[in-house]
Amino acid sequence: MRNWMKLAVLAICGLALAKGLKSRVSGSSREGKEAPSFELPDLEGNTVDLQALRGKVVAVNFWATWCGPCNQELPALAQTWREGQGRCQEIVGVTEESAPADIAATVKRFGIPYPVVLDKQGDVARTFGVTEFPRTYIVDAEGRIRKVFRGTVQRGRLQEAMESYLPPGCTGS
Repeated sequence: MRNWMKLAVLAICGLALAKGLKSRVSGSSREGKEAPSFELPDLEGNTVDLQALRGKVVAVNFWATWCGPCNQELPALAQTWREGQGRCQEIVGVTEESAPADIAATVKRFGIPYPVVLDKQGDVARTFGVTEFPRTYIVDAEGRIRKVFRGTVQRGRLQEAMESYLPPGCTGS
């Protein structure tokens, strides 16, 4: 192979590697920073406002109906929400790249009890730095991102993360 071709291949591989590394750290680099605010409609057209949830620990879960790992974690998210009722915590599902009818069917199939909102253009996902699904951000009561889960999150790890950021006066048990 000619030297210029080798250099071109190396340059392309280097760019691909750099992009891959950037996507691996993009979510975690947001830890400790203020969560981007959003107001998005749910399936019934009601607005869910992240700012209005201040005072609670919020798990913001980005997913799509066609995403296998997303569908695998939905029961764990639903169970975590049920077990957290009455405490200072909430889960908000943010969907992108999915038709509303598919979202509604998935919500029904998995019995999702928490708010699921529609990020039709993916603007909110971009502001959070989402590069793949699923991605879950733990936002503390003051609105700061405290933990980022890339890929499927296990129920125990999610509960532990949420409970560790409960504000004073809220119990984790």
